Amino acid sequence: MRQSRLTAYDITLGAMFVALMAVGANITAVAPFLSVFGVPLTLQTFFAILAGLILGSRLGFFAMLTYLILGLIGAPIFAQFSGGLGTLISPTFGFILSYLALAWITGKMVEAKRSFPMYISAAVVGLAINYIIGVNWFYGAMNFWIGGEVIPYLVAWQSMLLFLLKDLVLAVTGGVFAHRLEKSVLYRTPLRQAKSA
Repeated sequence: MRQSRLTAYDITLGAMFVALMAVGANITAVAPFLSVFGVPLTLQTFFAILAGLILGSRLGFFAMLTYLILGLIGAPIFAQFSGGLGTLISPTFGFILSYLALAWITGKMVEAKRSFPMYISAAVVGLAINYIIGVNWFYGAMNFWIGGEVIPYLVAWQSMLLFLLKDLVLAVTGGVFAHRLEKSVLYRTPLRQAKSA
């Protein structure tokens, strides 16, 4: 029967992914060349997808929720070491918000079937969720509460294409990595045994 409470092991793994999200958001602090036209590239989506694939829907969601709450209460763990309630109106906050649904759905998909095609499919679906929520939030922010020049919906998507290609490569890589980790290590850990007990 599935456990209803988080164990110390679960909390440790969840905290590890919160830390990975913070590092991934600010990877340009140690690798400043990872920016395009002044916009820093991040690994948040990659780690959010891995959270769902590795931790599962429940724990992956919990890790992303913890990351979101810590950032909103002021911890400088969002991109460019930002944090606080002011990020709620940021044009890119939709991407952060999407990590909750992304981790939950990718986790649910691989919990249903732990096959290689499912891991890749879940990673791509997670990426789609990330961009659908993120780009729509970006479009809404730029046109309704940021102010300035109104941008067409298509332009909002076009401005994300380069980042989308990067994240697609990383998502597929994450799917491959998570499946290999599952077959070599994870199936023997308390993370899996507790769910199958």
